Amino acid sequence: MIVVDTNVVAYLLLPGPQTSQAEALLHAHPEWAAPPLWRSEWRNVLCGYLRRGLLDLQQVLALQHQAETLVIHHEEAVDSEAVLHLAASSGCSAYDCEFVAAASQLAVPLFTADRALLKAFPDLSQPFA
Repeated sequence: MIVVDTNVVAYLLLPGPQTSQAEALLHAHPEWAAPPLWRSEWRNVLCGYLRRGLLDLQQVLALQHQAETLVIHHEEAVDSEAVLHLAASSGCSAYDCEFVAAASQLAVPLFTADRALLKAFPDLSQPFA
């Protein structure tokens, strides 16, 4: 099991230059986890594609379902105190620190392309790209 941030989910499900890397990551680590926040972030990404006319509502709904049923196999509720401690000590957002907290609680790596997280949490995070 690994924790992935929402960008990794987007790289997997929205075709682009990082899709093949995300597919390889899924093949190597087929069980992905994230804090429940990932759903809201993913919906926000999909709304951006919808508003820009890049996807229609049916495509967005299908991608939401695909992410919920095929990609994220485990949602890890995170401790608020842990998230706030991580945010205070790193300068990273509480949103981002939810993913770090999930990785810490599960004792697995967080895969991310977020440079700030990679720098602030080198023992917990792995570079995606």
